[in-house]
Amino acid sequence: MGSNPTSGTTQSRWPAVTGDASLQERFAPEGRCFGCGPANDRGLRIRSFEAGDGTVLAEWQPRPEHQAFDGFVNGGILGTLIDCHSNWTAIAAMLAAQPGETAPSTVTSELSIRFRRPTPSDRPLRLVGRVVQLDVDRATIETTVESDGVVTATGRATFVAVGPGHPAYGRW
Repeated sequence: MGSNPTSGTTQSRWPAVTGDASLQERFAPEGRCFGCGPANDRGLRIRSFEAGDGTVLAEWQPRPEHQAFDGFVNGGILGTLIDCHSNWTAIAAMLAAQPGETAPSTVTSELSIRFRRPTPSDRPLRLVGRVVQLDVDRATIETTVESDGVVTATGRATFVAVGPGHPAYGRW
């Protein structure tokens, strides 16, 4: 997967997420989002990759400042990971349904998170996003956070494509 200067991830153990540029790097290289913006040096800078069959994968390595308490990731950080990765899963699905050169401008309309167990901060996390419903202007996504194959958090989110006049329109 290459090096991520913010998270410290060096090489993915999952072949499906190796190779070319992430969705974020392809469609929003100047994005400043805290969770997924490639241009935000202080952000989480997650990198999401299409894995086929509507699945989008990411690997991310927490650092000490991402902890809630010694050895475990802060819930807000996990929520941000789920929100941003789910957003890019929705964008990938919308692009697959209606191909284009630019990603649709999407915003989160609903987000719920379930923390299943404490998430260790000393190893890479795997994010797996899947589309559960796709309409012309919205997508609902379910995302899991895994640590060593154990699901530690799950999320369900709905994203809506916005048009001119919305502050998020054209932010890519």
